[in-house]
This record gives sequence, structure tokens and C-alpha cells, in this order.
Amino acid sequence: MRLFLGGDVMTGRGIDQILRHPSDPRLYESWVKQADDYLRLAERKSGPIPRPVPDSYVWGDLLDDLARLAPDLRIVNLETAVTRADRPEPKGINYRMHPANAGVLTAAGLDACILANNHVMDWGIDGLLETLETLHARGLATAGAGADAARAQALVPLPAGAAQLWVAAVAATDSGVPPAWRPGPIRPGVALLPDPPESYAEDLRDRLAPMRQAGDRLLVSIHWGGNWGYDVPDWQRRLAHALIEGADADVVFGHSSHHPKAAEVHRGGLILYGSGDLLNDYEGIGGHAAYPADTALGLFVDLSATGVQCRMRPYQISRFRLQRADDEAAARIAAIMAEQCARFATVAAPQDSGDILVASD
Repeated sequence: MRLFLGGDVMTGRGIDQILRHPSDPRLYESWVKQADDYLRLAERKSGPIPRPVPDSYVWGDLLDDLARLAPDLRIVNLETAVTRADRPEPKGINYRMHPANAGVLTAAGLDACILANNHVMDWGIDGLLETLETLHARGLATAGAGADAARAQALVPLPAGAAQLWVAAVAATDSGVPPAWRPGPIRPGVALLPDPPESYAEDLRDRLAPMRQAGDRLLVSIHWGGNWGYDVPDWQRRLAHALIEGADADVVFGHSSHHPKAAEVHRGGLILYGSGDLLNDYEGIGGHAAYPADTALGLFVDLSATGVQCRMRPYQISRFRLQRADDEAAARIAAIMAEQCARFATVAAPQDSGDILVASD
């Protein structure tokens, strides 16, 4: 089974403004009051950005790689509400893409969007419900948020040949998810980790056991931690190990950091502690030069009877569009990943293609 995984996908604000049906550009941030200001910052750095652009524009070179590598399933963490709702949550930064622009997601052939994150309810319950309705109408599966607790916490099966990939998605409050977003029996919301977090592995094991068939795989998506820094708290590693050892997870798909963090291979399972942003409108914004936030990784994960392999393909966002990273950027991210993965006794090997390979023995 081959998977494509993309970290945080933020198609709101500046990116929404270049699509064919831009939302009202008004923002409620401390410093930036118009979404098209992010567009102007990007143009100041990289040159003019065409608009309106077709739905496929933002994916750039990734589309050719998806066609060539032919993953069975394509999954991203969508950190943008897809809604016309106009009452923002009072949290400072609110991402929104117009529902008429949802074709940008199907243009990449996505199969599922993870919604357990700190932006999917930026426009309240109405925004979440419209997001769910819009994505489902486009044939996209969702995990990690729902119209009630049962649907938010549900395990989602995705067919992949003769087998299925089961997807579970939760978020930790340390990623910025307000505790008030926790769903109830009849209240929409975002699936949140229990306390203690390790109990989540036992819960998954018990819920999945009656449904899992031979050959099925399990991916657990977790939105955890802050936006910057390479630190991996002990509780995250304990939880990831518990998910592999206790729930037989094949991939722990972690995200929230704006830049890639360490990966670890543990007992034949893959842990991605921070997948980084795949798409955002941060081009032209400075202030975090110590981190490779300008480099995105497309993650191609192969699951087989003999182990796991993850091919990390570097891209750069230029003019709000993914392009293959140049040699300098690819070498920089390769060196960072090698250093970070080594902390967890995992080899991140640079390839002649510019990719980075992480694999079990």
C-alpha cells in the first residue's frame, strides 16, 4: 500500500484570494487586516502571482510526482475551514476558503482530509458543518471532526485495493485547539486526545479489533505541539510507541509545526513527529530563519509485509505554488532531517534525486 501524506494545508487567506471565488478579504488579526496583504508580501519576494488561477495551480510540480509515483491514497491535514460563515472565533488568526474553491482539493486527487486541528472551527460550528458538507459533496472523506462526538471520533475506512486503510484523527490542546471545541453527543466539534494520552492507544485497539481484516492498515493522525522548534516531548514519543505497540498502528502522522521535524521507525512502524506545512501563504513573511519553513515535504509512504519506507520529497513554495526544491534547499533539509532523525536512532538518507529516504531494516 502506497500513501501520499501532506502536512498542514492552508488554502485560506492569500491562497483563497488568487482562486476563482475569493472570500471577503477582511481579517481579524492584530497586524494584518486584509487577506490580500499576504498576497502582496509574496509578490514582493517572488514576483507577480497570476489571478484568478485554475484549481490545479497551487499544487505545481507535486501533480507530476503524484502521477508518477501513483499512491493508492492521498491524505492531507486541511487547516482551513471551507465556508461562507462570517463570524470568526475570537482566536486571532482565522483561515477560510470559499466553498466554490473546493475544487483545489479534488484537483490534487485527494481521498481524505484530516480535520482534527486548530483551524477547522475558526468560523464556529456553522463553519465546521459547511466544511463537512462541502468536502463530502466532493467525494472527500474526513476524519477528526464531525457533527457529534461519535462522528468526530469515528475510524474512517479508505479502500486501497483488496485491503483498507483505517484512519483515526485527534488533536492535542497544546496545538492551539480550544477545549471548548470538544464535541458532545449532539454538539459538533473536534476529536481531542484523552487524559492520559496513552489511553487513546487502548481505545483505538478495542474499537478497531472487530472491524480490522487481514491486510488492513492503520494510520493515526495527531495534531500536537507548537509551530516552531525541533523538541519532541516525552509524552508524544510514549504515545506514538503505544499506538504502534498496543494498537498496531502502521503510521503515526504528526503535524502542527510549520517546518518538518524528526521521523522515527519503531518496531516496523513509522512516526512522523512533525510533517511541516505543505501549502501556506507565509511566503514573504520573515522572522524564523532558523527553521526551513520555506521547504515543504511531500511524504510517499510504502507499507509492505517486510516493513515501511518513507520517501520525503522536498518542495519550495514560490508564488503560492509548489515547485521541486533546488539543490541548495534540498541539501539543507536533508542535513536537518538526518540530524533530527538520528536522535531517534533512525537514518534519513539523502538520495541522488534530492529525496530523503527513511526505512525500516
